[in-house]
Amino acid sequence: MSAPIPSTASATIAEREQAHTSGAYAKRSLVWVRGQGCTVYDEAGRAYLDLTSGQGVALLGHAHPDVAQAVARQAQTLITCAEAFYNDQRAALYERLSALLPPEFGGGRFFLCNSGAEAQEGALKVARLLTGRANIVAAKRGFHGRTLGALGLTWNKDYREPFMGWTPPVRHISYNDLASAEAAIDETVCAVVVEPVQGEGGVYPANPEWLVGLRRLCDERGALLVMDEIQSGLGRCGRWFAYQMADIVPDIITLGKGIAGGLPMGAVIWRAALGTIPAGTHGSTFGGNPLSCAAACAALDALRAADLPAHSARLGAWLLEALRTLKLPTVREVRGLGLIVGLELRDRVTPVLQALQERGVLALPAGKTVLRLLPPLIIQQSELERAVDAIREVLHAVCQ
Repeated sequence: MSAPIPSTASATIAEREQAHTSGAYAKRSLVWVRGQGCTVYDEAGRAYLDLTSGQGVALLGHAHPDVAQAVARQAQTLITCAEAFYNDQRAALYERLSALLPPEFGGGRFFLCNSGAEAQEGALKVARLLTGRANIVAAKRGFHGRTLGALGLTWNKDYREPFMGWTPPVRHISYNDLASAEAAIDETVCAVVVEPVQGEGGVYPANPEWLVGLRRLCDERGALLVMDEIQSGLGRCGRWFAYQMADIVPDIITLGKGIAGGLPMGAVIWRAALGTIPAGTHGSTFGGNPLSCAAACAALDALRAADLPAHSARLGAWLLEALRTLKLPTVREVRGLGLIVGLELRDRVTPVLQALQERGVLALPAGKTVLRLLPPLIIQQSELERAVDAIREVLHAVCQ
C-alpha cells in the first residue's frame, strides 16, 4: 500500500511535490522559490550562491530584467504561432543568431525546438536527410541528452542500457584521440557529434588539434561535423562558441540551455550551402514560438551588450588559477575553459555537494568524483572568491 498523501494544508512544498514526482530525478533537500542574479532563495528566505545556473540555463542569472520585460511584453501580444506561419520574433531571432556565425555558414539554416536534447534529435535527422547515410560517431564520456536519438550518442551506460535496441547505430570513439576517429569515420557515417568541452562527462576540454583532425576526416569522408554547444556555447567558454578555440567551422551546431534566458528552447543550425530538409520530415508544435523567441532575442542582446563571452574568459582564467593555487591533496586535477570548471576529487563528490549547500553554495556533479562549477556568466569575482573559500573549507573538512 502506498503512503498516504499529506494534506496541502499541513504538508511542506517538498512533501507535496514528492507525492506526485515521477522518480526520474534524485532530489536535493532544497526548495527554490525565488532567484535574482546569481542568488536563489528557499522558502525560508535563505540565500544560496548558484554555481549551477539551473543546470546551465541561467547564463544571465535569474530574473534578468531585460528577459523578464521581453517575456511580459510578448505574453500580452502573441504567445504562440506555429511554424506553418511566419512571425516577427522568429525572424528577429534568426537574424541575431546569424550574426554570431562565421561567414562560411552563409547565414545558416535553423530549426527551433524546445530543449538541447530535441536539438540533438533534430541534428541527427538533418544529417541523415542531407547525406542519405545512417551511421553516427560520438565520443566516450559524451552526454547529449536522454531522448532516444540523443541517448544513443550519450556514453554513460546507466543512461543507455535500459533502452538498448531503441537507439540509433552509434560508434563511440575516445575523446582527444585522432587514431580512434580515423578508424571509426568512414563513408557510411552521416555525422560526427562531439562536445568541444565535455560537461556531464567530467569537464574535459577538447584539444584544438583533435577538432582540426575531425574536421579534416569529415571533409575527406563526406560526414557532417556536429558541434554540441548546448552547455559550452553562447559565451560559457570565453567565446560565443567553444569550437572557435580550434579555428574550425562545423557543419551543424546545436544549442539549448541558456539560449532563451531561462525559457525552454533548443536550436539546430547548419550551413546554408547544405540546403533545406524536405517539408514534413521534422516538426515541433512549440518550436519557434513567439514567447521563447522574444526571450531569446533579449538574452542574446544582453549577452552581447555586456560582452559576457570576454567576461567569462577573464573570470574563468582567474577561477582556474585560484583553484589550482589551493593545491589541495584531495583534488587530483582542476580542468575547464571559461566558466565551466571541474575539480576531479580523490573521493566521491556527493558529500562535498551537500556540505557546500549547507554553507549556502550550490554546485553540480560531473560523474561520481568531479565537482562541476557552472555559474551564471554575470557572476562577479567577489562571488567567485566566496565560492573558492567555501570549496577550500569543505574539502578540508569533508575529505580528511
